[in-house]
Amino acid sequence: MKRVSFAEFGGPDVLQLVDAEEPHAGPGQVRIAVRAAGVNPVDWRIREGQILGAHPVELPSGVGLDASGVVDEVGEGVEGVEVGDHVFGEGSSTYAEFAVLSAWARMPGGLTFEEAAGYPSVVETALRIIREVGVQPGQTLLVSGASGGVGSAVLQIARERGITVFGTAGAANQDYLRSLGAVATTYGEGWVERVRRLGHVDAALDLAGSGVIRELVELTEDPRKVVSIADLDAPEFGVRFSGVAGSVPEALAEAAGLISRGKLHIPVEKSYTLAEAAAAHIDSQAGHTRGRRVVVI
Repeated sequence: MKRVSFAEFGGPDVLQLVDAEEPHAGPGQVRIAVRAAGVNPVDWRIREGQILGAHPVELPSGVGLDASGVVDEVGEGVEGVEVGDHVFGEGSSTYAEFAVLSAWARMPGGLTFEEAAGYPSVVETALRIIREVGVQPGQTLLVSGASGGVGSAVLQIARERGITVFGTAGAANQDYLRSLGAVATTYGEGWVERVRRLGHVDAALDLAGSGVIRELVELTEDPRKVVSIADLDAPEFGVRFSGVAGSVPEALAEAAGLISRGKLHIPVEKSYTLAEAAAAHIDSQAGHTRGRRVVVI
């Protein structure tokens, strides 16, 4: 089978499309014929060698955590899923023709494989950081860098829970944030005062790692009310860095429910082939994403 792999840590150029042995489902796992794989910032952070604690890497390594596809092997002890089922979930080396998933859910009706591949890690992260920051219904949450996949999920989930959301993004994404229920403003010079004019901020999330932790603490007046998923220096300001996943099966079940009820939709901004994986990483690292990017097999 074909899969994207890297034999050394480095830039996008270390990614290679190679022939590899097919993986097989072990106990508690399923194997899928991959139809699409989600492109996440964690993918290129692992490729660069940044994040190794939660995702230990043995070189050469495959790439990708999220995928959607058709079940074609069911491991020992697995119940409730059969060969031929359409699922989305999280596993390893998902930029490939076949991949093993350790957590999955049936795809909600009406969802394409491309759309489904963009949800697993994104929704788990969104649910986790909303919980960790402690924002409650009736309060206001500021989301810095809100137009990407995680931001898109946070805005919709928070609004569904009765939380007012302020979102920052580039000028081109202001209408997009508003379409998701956020009060939108631009980042850049003067952004703190623009946020102050919107109203009081009870809690804040840093999703872009653009050096705004100090300002987020200033706006919330409490470093315990700020969580970052993108700035490794956040703890220097007393701010929690959230990088370890919670229960992915629970997140997938909640995502499927929200999608089925029409409460969550994350658009696919761009699709890539396996041979274009390096371009997908370059675009992901550049930021300014509206929704999700996926690799289609």
